[in-house]
Amino acid sequence: MRFTKDHEWLSLDGDIVTLGVTAYAAQQLGDVVFVELPEIGKKLNPGDPLAVVESVKAASDVYCPIAGEVVEINQNLVSSPDFVNASPEAAGWFAKLKLAKAGSEADLDPGLMDRAAYETFLNGL
Repeated sequence: MRFTKDHEWLSLDGDIVTLGVTAYAAQQLGDVVFVELPEIGKKLNPGDPLAVVESVKAASDVYCPIAGEVVEINQNLVSSPDFVNASPEAAGWFAKLKLAKAGSEADLDPGLMDRAAYETFLNGL
């Protein structure tokens, strides 16, 4: 699992990347009441909006940290957006993307952090 400074996580399996928000982000959002997910087949570049999350506090955009095509979305979030709070780094995932350029985890953006580096980053906030 890799993490961004914007509190998104990525998990690579072959050329498919699963994306979501971290536990820290879910805590900052508060109770999530709605998630707008991308359409299957949508092509995204780094920095493109991936999803919109509405909570009791505010609405927030979630941005895509990689280039790829949406191949699956988490339909469970449509009826149960609270999965984002209950299990942000597992059942609360948003979408799966096929990488635009096949490669390994080492080929992902070098700015992505492993869990230890992300925890250090959080401690500095």
